[in-house]
Amino acid sequence: MKLRTRITIGFLLVIVIPLLLFAGAMYALRYNQTRHAPVENDAEITYEISLEEQEKNAVNVRMGAKDFLLVATVILVVTALIIGFWIYSSIAVPVQKLQKATQNIKEGNLDFELEASGNDEFSELFRDFEEMRIRLKESAEEKLVLDKENKELISNISHDLKTPITAVKGYVEGIMDGVADTPEKMDRYIKTIYNKTIEMDTLINELTLYSKIDTNRIPYNFSKLKVEDFFADCAEETSLELETKGIELVYANYVDSDVVIIGDGEQLRRVMHNLIGNAIKYMDKPHGIIQLRVKDVGDFVQIEVEDNGKGIGARDLQYIFERFYRTDISRNSSKGGSGIGLSIVKKIIEDHGGKVWATSRLGIGTIMYFVIRKYQEVPLV
Repeated sequence: MKLRTRITIGFLLVIVIPLLLFAGAMYALRYNQTRHAPVENDAEITYEISLEEQEKNAVNVRMGAKDFLLVATVILVVTALIIGFWIYSSIAVPVQKLQKATQNIKEGNLDFELEASGNDEFSELFRDFEEMRIRLKESAEEKLVLDKENKELISNISHDLKTPITAVKGYVEGIMDGVADTPEKMDRYIKTIYNKTIEMDTLINELTLYSKIDTNRIPYNFSKLKVEDFFADCAEETSLELETKGIELVYANYVDSDVVIIGDGEQLRRVMHNLIGNAIKYMDKPHGIIQLRVKDVGDFVQIEVEDNGKGIGARDLQYIFERFYRTDISRNSSKGGSGIGLSIVKKIIEDHGGKVWATSRLGIGTIMYFVIRKYQEVPLV
């Protein structure tokens, strides 16, 4: 029952019950007067009421009035108590529950439940309050997770930057101290310093991109991309890096030359770089092989990056695209990486309307997949 209805009923009862009692009193008085009034017969014989009888009737009337007043008072008091308790339980009790819930939130305790039963205003307020509590709890839990991730990111970046910085410092000191006393040594030292600065630059770029991902501010520049040409260029760029590391790249394209996708070329190159870089990072075979395949799968183009590295366990495979997740096998400071490379891949591909996943076998290798929908011209009617 709605609170307004309860108050209205209580108000009406307070008015109606006294009126009924007053009407009952008037009826009783009238009945008593009629009962003791003189009666005239057809012969005009009048019965005179003696003084004693009149006094007796007056006493009876007064006693009846007192009894009626007592009963009426009792009825009014009981009615007032019932109505008061009814309205109190309808207003004060819910207010006390809300006060207690508010105090819990004020103290930072969100592990409670505000139960709502019925369809009155307080029940609706309870449901809204409970929904607010749940959202506040979810927000607090998300903040804890975010704080943990940020601390882990800072820890990862700090640790991973320390290694190349230490190497750069050592080689620079070697040059300053004259250790690189031949052109060959000097050239090797300079190349090593350059490679280490590239590593640092990559880590800083990942950190910058992560901040944009976290605030949904990745600057996309979508355009039409010919699949055959785009991924052939990616393979050519990657092959140079793989050659220096002694890893063979096998590229195969199974898509027609006229197939087009809509995408951001720079961000998709970042995807390819992260996937191939991840394969390089955990390559454990003397003769490493990375296969890049581009396939036509109906309305989508499917890209596969397969390696013959150490592989990923089934327990870890479902989490590899989460931010900062590193498999137990790959928790090795020498491998570097901030732990956000694959999460960046997932974000970029999903923003292109695609999907990314992986399969792997320990000791055999891993295959990374992602799909992007083909661009199709819609004929004008």
